[in-house]
Amino acid sequence: MATRLNWDRDGRDWPYREASQFVEAGGLRWHLQRFAREAPPGADATATPLALLLHGTGASAHSWYPMLPWLRPHADLLLIDLPGHAYTGMASPWQASLPGMALAVKSLLDVLAAQPTILIGHSAGAALGARMCLDGHIAPQCLVSINGAFMPLGGLAGLLFPPAAKLMASLPFAPGFVARRAADPRAIARLVSDTGSVLGPEGMALYGRIVSNPGHIEGALAMMANWDVQPLLRDLPRLATPVRLIVADKDRAVPPSQAQQVLSMLPAQSGSTLIRLSGAGHIVHEEQPEVVAALCVSALEGATAARGQVTAGPCR
Repeated sequence: MATRLNWDRDGRDWPYREASQFVEAGGLRWHLQRFAREAPPGADATATPLALLLHGTGASAHSWYPMLPWLRPHADLLLIDLPGHAYTGMASPWQASLPGMALAVKSLLDVLAAQPTILIGHSAGAALGARMCLDGHIAPQCLVSINGAFMPLGGLAGLLFPPAAKLMASLPFAPGFVARRAADPRAIARLVSDTGSVLGPEGMALYGRIVSNPGHIEGALAMMANWDVQPLLRDLPRLATPVRLIVADKDRAVPPSQAQQVLSMLPAQSGSTLIRLSGAGHIVHEEQPEVVAALCVSALEGATAARGQVTAGPCR
C-alpha cells in the first residue's frame, strides 16, 4: 500500500483544520469536516437543513472551501474525503466502485446520524449522489450536480481508459510514479488547465499537496479502475429526486452537452432543471464560488419549502 498523507504533518496547516474530525465507519477511517450554520439573527434555528458535499475523483473536501462563505449562513455542512482520497483510508476494490462507495458513504452517515436535506456533488460526486438516492441510502429533497460525470468516456478514450486505469491500479509502483510526476508545479498547472479551469495560487497548492502523494493517487486510480456508470444510466429514469444540473461552457473533462442527455433521462415529473454557466471549466465551483453557491442555496430553499409534501418539489 502506498504512503498516505499524514494529518499531523501534511494537515498541520490544512484550511479549516479546527472543523476536522476522524470517524470509523464501514471499515474505513474517514476524514470529514462539519460546519454549523451561521444563521443570521432571527432565523429559525430549529429547522436547520443539512447539506452533504461530495467531491470528484482525485480531489478532496478542500475543493468546496471557496464556496463556504456563501453556504454557511444557510445550512449545516458536511464535507468528506471520499474513500482512498486525501486523509480518508484506502478503499477496497468494492468500496471504490460506484455502488460500493455509495454504501460506504451511507455507513458513515449512519454513524453520524446525518440525514442530508440536499446533496451537492461535483463530477463523479454527483453520480455518487444519484446512486445513493437510487439505492435508498439517502432521501434528500434535491441533488445539485456540478459538471456531473454521469456518462462513460466516449470514442477511443472510452475503450482504452478503463483497462488502462485497471492496469495502473494493479501496478504497485504506479502511484509513486504518478505522484512524483505530479510534484512538478508545471504538471499541476497542466492538469488543471486540461480541465478548462483557472485556479488561484491557494487552490493550486492544495491540489499539488494531495496529487503528489502516492496514497491519494492510489485511491484515485482505484476509483477510476472500478467505476462503472452504465447501471446508473439505466436507472436514471427512476430517479425521483429533483436534480439541478449545473454545467460550465469551458469544461474539458465532462462535455457540457452531456447534461442535456442526462436531463432527458430523468423523469419529467421530478422537476429537474439545467443551468449553463459561462467563462469557467470543470472546477467551476472554485472559479465562480459565489455564483455556484447561490444556485445551491436557491435549490436548498426550494427543497426546504418542499418539506412535508408528499412529493419533492423542483430544484428552483
